[in-house]
Amino acid sequence: MPLYIKDPDVDILVERYLAASGAKTKTEAVRRALELGIQACEKRETLSERVAKVQRQAAKAGLGAREADDKAFMDDLWGEDE
Repeated sequence: MPLYIKDPDVDILVERYLAASGAKTKTEAVRRALELGIQACEKRETLSERVAKVQRQAAKAGLGAREADDKAFMDDLWGEDE
């Protein structure tokens, strides 16, 4: 399906991209920009990958899950009795 964009702001962005990238046509500029955008999205780490990385770094630093249960301590802070 053809792509028709009638938005002056998008046209300005395409013109800026043409000048900066050296693309010869608006079609080439849009194609390049979309390809670069897709590549950036595909390289982006997922949330679970980022969390796993932080957990590995924490484990290397000696930080990890504590064996102590803080429930009683927290209940006491909140004034809650069991």
